[in-house]
Amino acid sequence: MTVGTQVKSCYASIKSIEGTLESLYETTRNPSLQTAIEEANKLLAQVKNDMHHQVIELMKKEPQFKP
Repeated sequence: MTVGTQVKSCYASIKSIEGTLESLYETTRNPSLQTAIEEANKLLAQVKNDMHHQVIELMKKEPQFKP
């Protein structure tokens, strides 16, 4: 597996985790768990943003990774 493929796969996984956390947040009634999920989502958003920029850079440098 190439680095480009790994980065795109990681980005997709992050988006999936984000959806799972949102679903969990909506179904839980535990305030401390909701707070933990909110904090995790903030961190995850930063990581997702960084990974998105990496995907863009890879697509510029390695055209074979364009969708």
